Amino acid sequence: MTQHIGIVGCSAEGTALCYRTICVEAAELLGTPHAHPEVSLHTPSLADYTACLGRGDWPGVADLMLASAEKLARIGADFLICPDNTIHQAMPLVAPRSPLPWLHIAEVAAAEAARRGFKRVGIIGTGWLVDSEVYPEKLAELGLEYRRPTAAERDEINRIIMDELVYGVFKPEAVASFQRVMDRMKDSGCDAVVLGCTEIPLIMDDTNAPLPTLDSTRLLARAALRRAIAGGPGVTPRRAG
Repeated sequence: MTQHIGIVGCSAEGTALCYRTICVEAAELLGTPHAHPEVSLHTPSLADYTACLGRGDWPGVADLMLASAEKLARIGADFLICPDNTIHQAMPLVAPRSPLPWLHIAEVAAAEAARRGFKRVGIIGTGWLVDSEVYPEKLAELGLEYRRPTAAERDEINRIIMDELVYGVFKPEAVASFQRVMDRMKDSGCDAVVLGCTEIPLIMDDTNAPLPTLDSTRLLARAALRRAIAGGPGVTPRRAG
C-alpha cells in the first residue's frame, strides 16, 4: 500500500509540474506501467495568497495553507507537500496546527545540495522568498553557504515570475535574465543555484543554466514519492508538543 499524497497548491503552473512529476515518475519506482500513489490536490485562488503576501500577512497565508490541509486530511491524505517556495515562510505557523505532517521544500533541496557536494548555493525566486530565511536557514543547517540576488535582480526575477511564469508565459528574454543572474552568482563563487520558485524549472534547467540547478519542484515531488512508496526518506517540520 502506498501513502496518499496531499498537495497544497498555490500557483497553477508549479503545482501542475509537481503533480505531473509524481504521476509520471512513479511507474518506474513501482514497477507497474501507469501506476502512482493516490494524489489529491487543493488550492484556493492565487489572488487570496497574493493579497496576504502583498500586506505581509503571514498568519493569513498560514490560514489558507491550513484550510487546504484540513480538506486534504478529511479525504484521506497521509502527508502533505506544498510546491510553492514562497509560502513556506509561513510554515512555522502552519506545522504546529496542521492535521498532517509536511515535507519541507527547502529541506529537500538543501539535502540534495549537500548530497551532491555543493558548498555555496545561489538562491533565486520571488522577492518574498529571497528576502526570507526559508533557504538560508535550511542551507546553513547543513553547513552550506548561500548568495542572494541583488535588489535590482530580485525585482526583475519577481516581475518575470508574477507577470509571466505563473500565467504560463515563457519568453527567451526571461531565460536570458536568469542566465545573467546565474553568471554573476557563478562569478561570486556559487557552485549551484536553487530554482526557488516552482515555475522557474519550466524555463531553466541544467541544459541552459550557467550553474548546476537544484529543481525544487521535482525534488519535492520525488521526495513525496519516496515517502509514499517506502515511508521515507522524508523531512517534516517539527511539530509543537
